[in-house]
Amino acid sequence: MSDKLVIVESPSKSKTIEQYLGKDYTVLSSKGHIRDLAISGPGGLGLDIENGFEPKYSTLKDKNAIVKSLKKAAKKASSVYLATDPDREGEAISWHLQQVLELDDSSTPSRRVIFNEVTKDAVLEAFDHPRDIDFNLVNSQETRRILDRIIGFKLSKLLQNKIKSKSAGRVQSAALKILVNREKEIEAFNSEEYWKITAHFPHFDAELFKVNSRKPKLPDEDSTEAVYNALDKTFTVSEIKKRARKRSAKQAFTTSTLQQDASNKLSMSGSRTMMLAQSLYEGINLGDETVGLITYMRTDSTRMSQSFIKPAKAFIEEHYGKDYVGRPRSSQTKKNAQDAHEAVRPTNIKYHPDKVKKHLSRDEFRLYKMIYMRALASLMAPAELESTTLSLKNNHTLFRAKAQALVFDGYLKVYKDYEKTDVSELPSFQEGDSIKSDSIEKTQHFTSPPPRYTEARLIKEMEELGIGRPSTYSQTVATLKKRNYVSVEEKKFVPSDRGKLTIEKLDEFFSDIISVDYTAEMENVLDNIAKGEEDQKKVISEFYETFIPLVEKANDNMEKLAPKYTGENCPKCGRPMVYRESRYGTFEACSGFPDCKYIKPNENKEEPETTNITCPKCKKGEIVKRTAKRGKNKGNSFYACNNFPKCKNILRGKPTGDHCEKCDDLMVELEDGSVVCNDKSCE
Repeated sequence: MSDKLVIVESPSKSKTIEQYLGKDYTVLSSKGHIRDLAISGPGGLGLDIENGFEPKYSTLKDKNAIVKSLKKAAKKASSVYLATDPDREGEAISWHLQQVLELDDSSTPSRRVIFNEVTKDAVLEAFDHPRDIDFNLVNSQETRRILDRIIGFKLSKLLQNKIKSKSAGRVQSAALKILVNREKEIEAFNSEEYWKITAHFPHFDAELFKVNSRKPKLPDEDSTEAVYNALDKTFTVSEIKKRARKRSAKQAFTTSTLQQDASNKLSMSGSRTMMLAQSLYEGINLGDETVGLITYMRTDSTRMSQSFIKPAKAFIEEHYGKDYVGRPRSSQTKKNAQDAHEAVRPTNIKYHPDKVKKHLSRDEFRLYKMIYMRALASLMAPAELESTTLSLKNNHTLFRAKAQALVFDGYLKVYKDYEKTDVSELPSFQEGDSIKSDSIEKTQHFTSPPPRYTEARLIKEMEELGIGRPSTYSQTVATLKKRNYVSVEEKKFVPSDRGKLTIEKLDEFFSDIISVDYTAEMENVLDNIAKGEEDQKKVISEFYETFIPLVEKANDNMEKLAPKYTGENCPKCGRPMVYRESRYGTFEACSGFPDCKYIKPNENKEEPETTNITCPKCKKGEIVKRTAKRGKNKGNSFYACNNFPKCKNILRGKPTGDHCEKCDDLMVELEDGSVVCNDKSCE
């Protein structure tokens, strides 16, 4: 009978760890946080403002049964190990468990255990060196939660009352401001005309580079025509320059770069990337063992341990040769990064993606392969390239053509699927050679506005500006979408009118609070609390005393958005009808709400959209596109069999028309762009 209790966050991780520890241990899961700030006290903040902002916590409603079960297990145990995730959130969860389970007040001792990877060696090593809870980390997490509660509750209530916007937040609003500011730049952009002159030769083209030894300015057709008319078809090779250069591999993934590359190269959203990474970290059943395939996925560091580097370099030498082994290089961890954990890397080089593929879902495999190859490539020799620049004279002008050859592939041997290299060549010439062009072409162009942000670019911008932390990027993006503050068009964020209005009003009254600089500085303050260099109570008090007067001023002076009338009267009570918004779009309702709850029915009834795909379940019906009329997904599109109610097959995404190779069910495209089998169990 086991007498030692281990508590982790995730049920899947508990199963993996229990196998490593043996029969003397029982491993249970808290399933994340078990309690949060109470919704009580002034403004529902859960803070005793008069008593030094002392937080008041309450157990989450859906965790009562779990807490009861954990208490029962803790009373029977001779010792309790708190093995939640190795970051601030994990430290706080361990402290909450210690408090709620009354471990400090009982005869059962409790210790904190942390490990960066869920492998047998790492877990056993961690249990040999338990420690006490780090209250600096707890205080940092608690401060973040309190500040976010104050800002979120106060601003959200204000916006809901004044302009009907759903919410605001410390990181959320700063990120939205970045997107809105970019949209303003695009709207204010004035496109300018410019021209290019290109000489076409057999097998290559050359661009006009200089006119009379100066960079050409060709703003219109007239100025271009003057240069163009002075050219003839005979060019002289004036110079051939060759330059050797090396391109080093990027270092192993951080949370941010992992999300960026998963978005750019695998078309995965940040939230899906983190969900898949969590699964790879917590443990995969490989048949003869269950093991975490990657290290902890929330990190700012590019550092990797020698326990991985040495066998990885031996692997490179064995499989690719000595020339492919890279020289030692220092990690480039950013200033103020949370460097407690290594980079996101494979836990063991022996778990090659091809060997474990059959145990992974399609998207788990794609993500794991990218993580594996990135870490491996970072330890390999640089690629060697040779660039050639060909200069061609024509009267008083100079044209240039460029080519690039790959001399030694280096790390690209394993990373070529993720990092493309343009390779081209020029014909062999000698300086002084005369060559004739096939044609010379002048073309008109226009400058483009700055591009909108993709999810990957926004995450990179947030990281560079110091807004949020690795664990918050994907959640922030998901919130902006959920609140209808942005839409996604061609994988780029477009702020909605609601998003623009929200930032406009916040900027008017809270420009300092939602600024990028303030948000980044607050992250630094939280880091300093985690190091024991800042006083938690002082930080909260100073913020509250600055912030609340701004809220009071906004309450008094922010103009309330007038309702937009439809021009009709309510058929039930006769009061004017107005346009209202929900997460599913605009609808018409009585202005007398809540006294009158009349909502005008949607008269534009849509017929299902055909796909010409036979339902794989009943083999008789056809998969059609419908719009949900009720429930939490009301207004959203979905795909289902038109043979309802005889067949109740509903797909979890848009059918591609292809069938799964394993189970013959349909392949579907999810909201984040990833393509998976419709049958979840097949993943």
